[in-house]
Amino acid sequence: MRKFTYLQPGKSAIFKDQYVTKVNECLVPYSQGMTAEIGLIGLPFSKSSISLSQAEDAPKVIRGCLGSYSTYSGEREKDFNEQLILDYGDVLTHPTDIDGTLERIFISVKEMIHTKVCDRYIMLGGDHGVSYPSIRAFHEAFGRIGVIQWDAHHDVRNLEDGGRTNGTPFRSLIEGGYLKGEDLVQIGIRDFSNAKIYHEYAKEKGITVYTMNDVELTGIQKIVEQELERLSQQVDIIYLSVDMDVVDQAFAPACPAIGPGGITSRELLSSISTAMKYKKVKAMDIVEIDPSKDIREMTSKLAAHVMMRFMFV
Repeated sequence: MRKFTYLQPGKSAIFKDQYVTKVNECLVPYSQGMTAEIGLIGLPFSKSSISLSQAEDAPKVIRGCLGSYSTYSGEREKDFNEQLILDYGDVLTHPTDIDGTLERIFISVKEMIHTKVCDRYIMLGGDHGVSYPSIRAFHEAFGRIGVIQWDAHHDVRNLEDGGRTNGTPFRSLIEGGYLKGEDLVQIGIRDFSNAKIYHEYAKEKGITVYTMNDVELTGIQKIVEQELERLSQQVDIIYLSVDMDVVDQAFAPACPAIGPGGITSRELLSSISTAMKYKKVKAMDIVEIDPSKDIREMTSKLAAHVMMRFMFV
């Protein structure tokens, strides 16, 4: 067995002749004049969650999980130890003002984009409500947006029955004119998890919906490929929105709306890798993880791997 010494908890290890870089060491705080392939920002907000949730703690926990993994990919025989991720920190949120916080998120994501020093971006939520201001900011910066949404739920609730929540982001985007229904693809919609009225709304607006039965029959790789081919022909950039409750509760136990019958962790990771073959994929959010319910950080570590599939291509 080779002997090594840890420099600090969560930091790199030194072998006799080798320096082992951990992924969290690739994260550097943003400062003016810096450039990098990836920009990262935390959106620690879950006050709008319909279910009891402490998803506001997820950005910090997911960043911490990156310290468990090296930058070396054995499958590709490539070390990504020189790739930097500019960390713009976390958006300051208000303890009670939902609309005010969503506006702060919109402004913060917009300002990150306007630094124009990164090619791709990751937003760490938070509940799914943060996708509304985030995607709105990308629409304003880049134009027509295509969205691939991994989710058990449609998230097209109306605003009249409780205002903006984590169940309203995509209705808000469509009705606000920031996203066309034909440019939204939902993958993993689960049986007995959505009301009929929301399914009908999705059809009415031209949203492309793949249920878990579709995933089972067609295969998630083929679905992602054909939809990204289509979207690449009609939009300016593509945004991936990953609601972790798309994953079966056996693999992601810390989602506020967990349930059986979802996709596996391998299906999620492989579909993200497939998506990253397309040049127009420029942004991704990861939402709906409550670290207080995360057994051995299973869900947060899966989210860390989703990040790595997006970052290291």
